[in-house]
Amino acid sequence: MLCEHEIEIRVRYQETDAMGVLHHANYLTYFEMGRTEMLRAAGFDYRRVEESGIFMVIVKISCRYRRPARYDDVLRLKTTLARVSPAKIEHHYQLFRGEDLLAEAESTLACVDRQGQLQRVPDWLRGE
Repeated sequence: MLCEHEIEIRVRYQETDAMGVLHHANYLTYFEMGRTEMLRAAGFDYRRVEESGIFMVIVKISCRYRRPARYDDVLRLKTTLARVSPAKIEHHYQLFRGEDLLAEAESTLACVDRQGQLQRVPDWLRGE
């Protein structure tokens, strides 16, 4: 699987608060977009993963907000596959406007089955 992937995102009006600043909760949506597009670029998609009976659930996420993003800003999100353990996948994120770093984050996803029981990350999802 790819170890790093970038996407471009334009901040939409509905994602901002009354001051035109990107609401903090929308960063998490952007990070999900980064993970989804990284997986797609590697030739997979979440639909295929879920159809195989595997679900990736967030068990930990943290974000450090450095500078605000504003309505109509064009942002660049860099998503990095940081680590794959037997049952978890870790990602790192950096969100930029131009060269300015706006936010940094980390997430850990656990691999579970339909009943929520921890599963091994499949080899095909690990890139093996």
